[in-house]
Amino acid sequence: MAVLVTGGARSGKSSFAEKLAMQRSKQGVYIATSHIYDEEMRERVELHQQMRLQSGYPWETREEPYALGACLELLHESSESEGAVVLVDCLTLWLTNWLLHYEGMSDAVQLVTKQIDELVEAVSSYSGQLILVTNEVGDGIVPEYPLGRQFRDLAGRMNQRVAEVCQQVFLVTVGIPIELKSRAYVIE
Repeated sequence: MAVLVTGGARSGKSSFAEKLAMQRSKQGVYIATSHIYDEEMRERVELHQQMRLQSGYPWETREEPYALGACLELLHESSESEGAVVLVDCLTLWLTNWLLHYEGMSDAVQLVTKQIDELVEAVSSYSGQLILVTNEVGDGIVPEYPLGRQFRDLAGRMNQRVAEVCQQVFLVTVGIPIELKSRAYVIE
């Protein structure tokens, strides 16, 4: 079962996703997607690592800033992760990595969209327990710069596509998770 957890910055989405993972399996694979660009980011990553260690939950951490779809496919085929819940934190950092990787290229949006296509395929074919964390970026102001607008647009499309193939979607705001997919109004 694939689950998408979304929310704004500091909404409690990562904490909720980790608790959900702990509830659903006795062990977990934590896929961290961030790149460490500066000292502040290094401190954030170290804090997250310490919190996972202190939780007492058996996390196996894998760092994968780019090849997320391939990583999920390998885990799906691997017997070593059998029965473990896989938690990806977070899709918007992964998207940032690709957008910065292709920055300045005339076909950057198409290249990033291809990466999103591969991710959606990997998520839709994953049959184990999978929890994906992402940021809800569409509730803010329109970014002033083209790269910011590209990011916002790509993140919105990515989140919609991933939500479509997930069985559950949670929105976390002020630390309160609400399951959305079961409440969706369907137009036929």
